[in-house]
Amino acid sequence: MPADIDTLAREQLAQVLRDRPDPTSLDLGEDLVETYGLTSLNKVLFLTSLCKAAEVGLESFTEDDLAGMRTLGDVVDALRPHADQKG
Repeated sequence: MPADIDTLAREQLAQVLRDRPDPTSLDLGEDLVETYGLTSLNKVLFLTSLCKAAEVGLESFTEDDLAGMRTLGDVVDALRPHADQKG
């Protein structure tokens, strides 16, 4: 695994946000849509880039998994078991 999932998730989210915030300032508990204004397209771009960076196939997740990823913490929690299998 190239880096800690939490760090990767913050970095990848910062890349898709319009104002390009400092990744360390992103809160795992904040809602991706309500707080960060993530559109459906940006969520897909974020998850795709994060999965690529973490070397986890996006196909590891169902539609329900993806719908349940409302916060950055949800994304990290969903991705971690798959990333740990790579290690």
